[in-house]
Amino acid sequence: MNEEDLKQMGKRLRNALGPLKNAELERDLWPEMVRKLDQTTVHVPWFDWVLLAGLGVALWFFPALLPALLYHI
Repeated sequence: MNEEDLKQMGKRLRNALGPLKNAELERDLWPEMVRKLDQTTVHVPWFDWVLLAGLGVALWFFPALLPALLYHI
């Protein structure tokens, strides 16, 4: 793409979106975010525990898998 194509694309995007009417937020969203974070509880599904147990068993029987697993992390 040359410079002229980029200018035309920018012009088309500006025309498609139109002007922003109210770009400023009416209130601060951070207190609401903190409230949601305080309310959430961590729930670990059962299949995650099964996968972790399977990984432990696999590493117990095949300890040579450890470098391969660490490589993929």
